Amino acid sequence: MTLRRRYLVCPACGAGAHPRDAWLGLDGFLSRQARRLACLAAASWSFDRASALLAEFCGLGVSDTAIRAAAVAAGSDARAWQRTSAAPAAAFTAAAGAIEFSTDGTHVNTLGGWREMRLAIFAKRPAGAPAAPAQWDDRALPAPSVRVLFGGIWTAEQFGPQWRAWAGRLGVRQAADVTVLADGAKWIWSQAEKNLPGAAGVLDIYHAGTHLYDAAKALYGDGAAEGPAWAEARRQTLLTGGAPALDAELAAQQRQTRSAKRQQALQDLRDFLAPHAAHTNYAERLGQGRSIGSGMVEGACKTVVGKRLKQTGARWRVRHAEALVALCGLLYGDLWDAYWVESRN
Repeated sequence: MTLRRRYLVCPACGAGAHPRDAWLGLDGFLSRQARRLACLAAASWSFDRASALLAEFCGLGVSDTAIRAAAVAAGSDARAWQRTSAAPAAAFTAAAGAIEFSTDGTHVNTLGGWREMRLAIFAKRPAGAPAAPAQWDDRALPAPSVRVLFGGIWTAEQFGPQWRAWAGRLGVRQAADVTVLADGAKWIWSQAEKNLPGAAGVLDIYHAGTHLYDAAKALYGDGAAEGPAWAEARRQTLLTGGAPALDAELAAQQRQTRSAKRQQALQDLRDFLAPHAAHTNYAERLGQGRSIGSGMVEGACKTVVGKRLKQTGARWRVRHAEALVALCGLLYGDLWDAYWVESRN
């Protein structure tokens, strides 16, 4: 369909406009619905791929440049919308389940070099069926009932206070109601102590397992059959009795080991676990049907950032990367429809 409409110019100030655009819902080149489609494509594929697929799916001819402009504008607006709209808090409050918080970072190639993009997720998850420690990796946990994702290229000191602000924004009144699930990165636990004081903590069991297998390689050599068996036995101790029980086993083995290299491997593992003595109540959480891993945010780092922003040859302006993360975060966090209902974009 070809649309023809008048372009009028004010003789006093020289400003011009198409008056019919407002009636048609046009704001610039794209209509509201076309902009939403373009942004959905931009959040899912590279800009050139989005352009080709929009033409294939619905005959919408939009250049990759126009899609980029629409996505960056919507993403910037979405960041402000998340901070001011009541929709995220309403969705979060209405959802059922216990509150989980997880955070992680991944690097993005910017015009100024590789920078760390830090993501965080507040979620609620209903409890699943109780499980024994031996069932830790076989049970089926319920999916989160709500997820709110936010992030940016910030230092840990800049990012941490935003957790507290977001908790208040989502109606979380007591940090003690929150469980922090994270890997062993020191910046995460330091910022959690400052900005979510009183929150429970859970060391990601998969991350702990990686350290167990690294220690097994140092103890028995890469490829030795004893290594995996030792690591699995230690993991069961960790799942059953937490870090204190495992530390007792490691200390006993360390006393019986004469090799300086093996002693150091055991000491390194003990040093890693020492700050997390209160973060390894796995048996209790399994019995309650609760999660013991931070896979949700690690998956977001791969899909929201890795899949979309880390494509071959991609280099980003910082504000464009953050805008795309906000846009992708709406889609990931189930707030896509709410944003477009309220947005004037």
